[in-house]
Amino acid sequence: MAYVARLALSHFRSHRSTRLDLDGRPVAVFGPNGAGKTNLIEAVSLLSPGRGMRRAATEDLTRRQEAIGWRIAAEVEGPEGTREVELRAEAGRPRTTQVDGKAAPQVALGRVLRVLWLVPSMDRLWIEGAEGRRRFLDRMTLSFDPSHAEGAIAYEKVMRDRNRLLRDGVRDARWFEALEAQMAGFGARIHDRRRAALAKLVAAQEAAGAFPAADLTLSGPDEEEPTTEEALAEALAASRSRDMAAGRTLVGPHRSDLDATYAAKGVPARLCSTGEQKALLISLVLANARALLAGTGAPPVLLLDEVAAHLDAGRRAALYDEVCRLGGQAWMTGTGAELFAELGDRAVRYEVTEADGRSAVTEA
Repeated sequence: MAYVARLALSHFRSHRSTRLDLDGRPVAVFGPNGAGKTNLIEAVSLLSPGRGMRRAATEDLTRRQEAIGWRIAAEVEGPEGTREVELRAEAGRPRTTQVDGKAAPQVALGRVLRVLWLVPSMDRLWIEGAEGRRRFLDRMTLSFDPSHAEGAIAYEKVMRDRNRLLRDGVRDARWFEALEAQMAGFGARIHDRRRAALAKLVAAQEAAGAFPAADLTLSGPDEEEPTTEEALAEALAASRSRDMAAGRTLVGPHRSDLDATYAAKGVPARLCSTGEQKALLISLVLANARALLAGTGAPPVLLLDEVAAHLDAGRRAALYDEVCRLGGQAWMTGTGAELFAELGDRAVRYEVTEADGRSAVTEA
């Protein structure tokens, strides 16, 4: 398995200087609200492609009241040995990424460490807009296929060029045909990767247990979503007039939605109770982790922010048993040490406190 063996933060959010040395066991982080628990695991989320679990802008990550920039350094232990990752942003400059001492694109992080997370803001996933569900699906897809990030970036770039033509009122079909051919190719591969990810998730869900299984499907804004390269190219061409009126592209995988149904009850996730919606989310994250373990032989790193707060003791115990059964590193936060009692000696515990705007982390 791959896990974070050392994590060092400098001027990152509320952490002026924090260093942890870890052994791969689950990590239970507890302390009062506002102490810096979520900031700690957010740093771990940034060791994967993207903007992390809070999707924060680079300039928002620096420590309060200081403007000198921030740094995250980590040692990742894995099947290939120790990998060194460093992220930093000097004041007013973009974030930079280094892997083993060499500059690297951010998407390269997906090949160093696979990270999944569940945070409180995701509790409304099933009742809010499709964008959040697409992002959730793409994070899962990326965990199976790191090349999904490059494909999505390429698709978005070409779509921006097409949208520019639409807004400028360009009528020459030849300009559109070249871009639409590229969009169709990238888009079809995005759809195929998403479908493959959903198939793995469905297969990895447990038929019974503390967390319910979900039936998962992809849908589009129109009755029939084009999914093949040829069908997507035809749909883009047919939609030019409509897209020009809207000033943006209205067909393609950037408009897809993830539909989930509580399998045992046949109830759409959006109509389930708040507790059932949370249980479905936990179930999917665990299924994602199981599928990765089955496919790669290594579980991902899990980040579970405040996940135990709304679970009864029985479900907390079931969650911790599943996390330990996976055998990977999991970072879990909560307001009190009692929330992790069911873990026993299977985890390392850290208490986070705050004074004068500075977080302090001590092993408990």
